Amino acid sequence: MKETDPFIDNRTEESTRTAAQRDHRAGAEKIFQDIPAQEQLRQEYVQAHTGRKRGRFLYRIILTSITVAAAAILIATLFLPILRIYGTSMSPTLQEGDVIIAMKTRRVHQGELMAFYFNNKILVKRVIAEPGDKVDIDDAGNVIVNGRALDESYLISRSKGNTTDITYPYQVPIGRYFLMGDQRETSEDSRNSQIGCIGQDRMVGRILLRVWPLRRFGLVK
Repeated sequence: MKETDPFIDNRTEESTRTAAQRDHRAGAEKIFQDIPAQEQLRQEYVQAHTGRKRGRFLYRIILTSITVAAAAILIATLFLPILRIYGTSMSPTLQEGDVIIAMKTRRVHQGELMAFYFNNKILVKRVIAEPGDKVDIDDAGNVIVNGRALDESYLISRSKGNTTDITYPYQVPIGRYFLMGDQRETSEDSRNSQIGCIGQDRMVGRILLRVWPLRRFGLVK
């Protein structure tokens, strides 16, 4: 029978307990090391919160941009049509390439520039006479309305026109307007029976503002 030394056995048992305690402490320390520090948690919270704020901010920007664009299109369609000038019939007041803004209105007055529909196109001319007025044009191109010669300082030259086929004096039909281009020699307008006088149902709007080119930005008269 083998004898044992109690002192040695006790040391072995103590050594075993000490090793187990060390392993236990090491495991506990590892667990605590794996727990995020308070500052780390705060930073992660701020980053997550900032990400949500950034997402909401971008969403608001996109939503606002879409709303503004839709409103602009609606306003342009219903109230302020934007037009581009082609040709020279309104020279020198309007030049080819000018971008202008019109305003829809039921009130039309002599001397105003109006845009109107003709054969699936939009033309821009100046109101010369209103419903019921009598229009006459002499051989020198002077325009007389109701016996009074118009002061047309916006013209650079006068002409009776190359395409006129109506008989003067001419009475404007009720509910219609007599319009002419400022380039009198070549403009096709109410002096030609194919275009004739224009009713409210064909009016696009009164020309208000030139927005392009920028060097000529301003009200149009």
